[in-house]
Amino acid sequence: MEVQAITKNVRMSAQKMREVVRQIQGLPARQAQSILAAVSRKSARFVAKTLKSAIANADDLKEHKEEFKDLDTDNLWIKEAVAGTATTIKRIVPKARGSAGPILKRSCHIKIILSDE
Repeated sequence: MEVQAITKNVRMSAQKMREVVRQIQGLPARQAQSILAAVSRKSARFVAKTLKSAIANADDLKEHKEEFKDLDTDNLWIKEAVAGTATTIKRIVPKARGSAGPILKRSCHIKIILSDE
């Protein structure tokens, strides 16, 4: 059984988010929560929020869906955790001699899939 949670349009680059997401890949969900609590990066807060949502989704499915009754929410582990690019907001900053330079405000999507197998 698999459960997922997605957080969209987080105002941080996917490259910065991937550094934290790679740390929890393949770990048990509860252990990943404790690791994310110790990481002092802004991206760790967003990943922890998504992980908490995925665990809550598993609890909710166990209560309300008949085919998920045998889902063991205590033994969930992270099957997949990815951070992909989202839309980029483009701005310009004035430069010398009347030219303009780009400012790229990047954002990303976080996807976490939990499994009990």
